[in-house]
Amino acid sequence: MTEFKIKPLSSISAKGLDRLQNTQCLLDESCDDPDGILVRSTKLDEEILKSSLKAISRAGVGVNNIPLGACTEKGVVVFNTPGANANAVKELVLAGLILSSRKVLSSIDFVKSLDHFEQIEDLESFLEESKKKFKGRELSGATLGVVGLGDIGSQVAKMGVALDMKVLGFDPALSVEAAWRLPSQVEPVDSLENLFAKSDYITLHIPATESTKELINKQLLSFVKNASLLNFARLEVIDVQAVLDSLEANVLVNFVTDFPTPKLIKRAKEQGDIILLPHIGASTSQAEENCAVMAVEQITEFLQTGNITNSVNFPNIYLDRSTDFRIAITNKNVPTVIGKIASNLGDLGLNISDMTNVSKGDLAYNLIDIENKVEKDAITQLSLIENIINVRLIS
Repeated sequence: MTEFKIKPLSSISAKGLDRLQNTQCLLDESCDDPDGILVRSTKLDEEILKSSLKAISRAGVGVNNIPLGACTEKGVVVFNTPGANANAVKELVLAGLILSSRKVLSSIDFVKSLDHFEQIEDLESFLEESKKKFKGRELSGATLGVVGLGDIGSQVAKMGVALDMKVLGFDPALSVEAAWRLPSQVEPVDSLENLFAKSDYITLHIPATESTKELINKQLLSFVKNASLLNFARLEVIDVQAVLDSLEANVLVNFVTDFPTPKLIKRAKEQGDIILLPHIGASTSQAEENCAVMAVEQITEFLQTGNITNSVNFPNIYLDRSTDFRIAITNKNVPTVIGKIASNLGDLGLNISDMTNVSKGDLAYNLIDIENKVEKDAITQLSLIENIINVRLIS
C-alpha cells in the first residue's frame, strides 16, 4: 500500500492532524520531499514545488500566501477550506458593527481616566454630565451593505436581518446554491456604486485577486454618505490612501479592519476614527479546528483516491472506485488530448473500467479506473503524451 508524507509548514490544530490516523498519509515534519503540505498563513515560495509535491492544503480561505500560478503549471492541487471559519469572522463583524456605532472603545478609555474620583456620588454626577458626547446610533433600522455573499458574507447578511437591519447584497459571482441560502429579506443591488450610496454600514467579504485589488477606491468611496466601512476580507481589496482621504473629508464616519498598516495605525492614534484588529477574524479554537479538519480530510482524500473538493486551481471531481488501479492525469485543456490518452491506454493493453474528465480554465483533470494491472512503465509512457502535465498511479 502506497504511503504519502504530509508536512505541516504552519501550526495546525491537533484535531485536524488526528485525522491522518488510519489513512495512507503519514505526518512527517522533517521530510524534504513531502507529497502534501499543510499551511495556514505562512508565506510559501516556488522552492517548495519539488517533484514529489502533489498537493497543498490551506487551513483557511485566502491563498495569496501560495504561489498559485506556479502550482497550477506543475499540476500541484491547492485546496482551501471555505466556510470553516465563517462563523468566527461573522461574530467579529458583529463586534465591529457595535464598536463602530456605539463609541464603545472611547467610552471605555474615558472611564479608565476617572480613577482620580474618590466618591461615588461625584463620579455618578460627572458621568451623567459627560455621557452625551458618547451618543451613538442603533443598528436596528440602519442599512447594511454586504459586498460578497459567499460563506462568510451570507452569514453576515443573515445576521443583519436578525438585527432588524435593512440588508443590501452585491455579488456578481453569486451561485444559485448560495442565493438559496440567503434570507428573502436580503435585497440584491445591481452595482457597488448603488450599494455604497445606500448603506449606513458597508462590510467587505471578497477574495484578494487581481480583479478585486484596490476595488474600494477613491471613485467608489465618492458615493458614500456618512457610512462606516468594515474590512474583514483582505487588505489588498482597499486603497488605503483613498480610505484615509474619505475619513479626512468626513465621507466615512469610521473604518474598522482586521488588517493594520502603519498609516492606519497613525490615523487611529491621532483621530480615533479607525478601529484596528491584529488579523484575528479566524482566531478562535473552533475555527482553527474546523479549518484543520477540512484541510486534512481534503488532502488525504485527494492523495488516496484522486478525488478533489474545494480546490482553488483544479476542478472539483468525484469518481467512485471501481478497480484496484486508478490513473490520475492532469493535462492542458486543449483538443485531442483525451483521444491520445485513450489510444495510448489501448496500445499499452490497459482496459478502462470507468473514467471521468473535468476542466477548469486552461487545465483538465482525468480519473481513469483500469481493469488490469498497471505497471510503472505505463505511467512513464502516458507522461510523454503532448500537453500532459503529470500522471499518477493510485493503487
